[in-house]
Amino acid sequence: MQATKVRQVPAALYHLTRAKEHIPFVVPVTVLGSLLAVHSQGILIDWRLAWVTAANVLAVTFAFMINDIEDWQDDARSPERAQRNPVSRGDLPPWLGYLACLAVAVAAVVLYSLAGPHVLIIGLSTVLLSHLYSWQVLRLKAWPLVDVLSHSLMLGGLLFLGGFFAFSAEPGWVWAVAVGITLMSAYGQIYNQLRDLADDEAAGLRNTSVLLGPRRARWLMYAILTAAALALTMAAWQRLFPWPLALVAIAATLLSLRLSKLNDMRGTPANDVSGRYQSHGLLVTNLTVGSWLVWTLLSQLGSLGSLTALVGF
Repeated sequence: MQATKVRQVPAALYHLTRAKEHIPFVVPVTVLGSLLAVHSQGILIDWRLAWVTAANVLAVTFAFMINDIEDWQDDARSPERAQRNPVSRGDLPPWLGYLACLAVAVAAVVLYSLAGPHVLIIGLSTVLLSHLYSWQVLRLKAWPLVDVLSHSLMLGGLLFLGGFFAFSAEPGWVWAVAVGITLMSAYGQIYNQLRDLADDEAAGLRNTSVLLGPRRARWLMYAILTAAALALTMAAWQRLFPWPLALVAIAATLLSLRLSKLNDMRGTPANDVSGRYQSHGLLVTNLTVGSWLVWTLLSQLGSLGSLTALVGF
């Protein structure tokens, strides 16, 4: 490898992780699962939250890395995707990318093990599914319907459940939240497929949106989004969340609407009206979950004991 290329390797490896794309949703989804567990069980947050959050971040990092490495030849056919993929543009040899993937996957599994046996099983499932999703030999992303299901689990439901099962093995109505988050991830998958439809067809990828066609795929996307909203509404109706969170969410929504972004969560121009509000929804989620986490930690320290009892946190 030339000296110039060697100096590019650290930056190329960082770009391969695509950390900016997934950390903003992996962290709040994981933390939300843990907060629902400690809130329902009346227990304290401990280092398991750090272990499972870091493990989920690494597992999704692995998913994004292996996807770009396995798809580098397909991405090379599209100037836009080739520019985004460091392997396609020649900044990183595939073998080094695979080695980095292995290191990230092993680190994720070690951290999952620190969070408990239930989390280890969920984490191993996440890492394995992430590999099978992109691996050219099996490539679940090319199987209609299976692509949406696998994506929604590895980048949605399993992340949330990992956070929850780090502290509790009694989900009850929390399953409604898990279903809602899984469906939100399924919506995101179909949205991404519609955005990349031309490139996927050119690469010979026969996924759900290619099979259904853009019109029917869009209707399915909206149906899934509606179902996700209903599942989360049901969870709220069951009083799984402390009621003051509604005030935080309203304030966060008003703040987010002052932003005039027209890009989707990935930073590209929105395909439709739902894409225009992805960044807003992500901001509201982070502010709401972050506020709940801060309040919970302060409550554990006894700083807000009387106020906590007053407002029901």
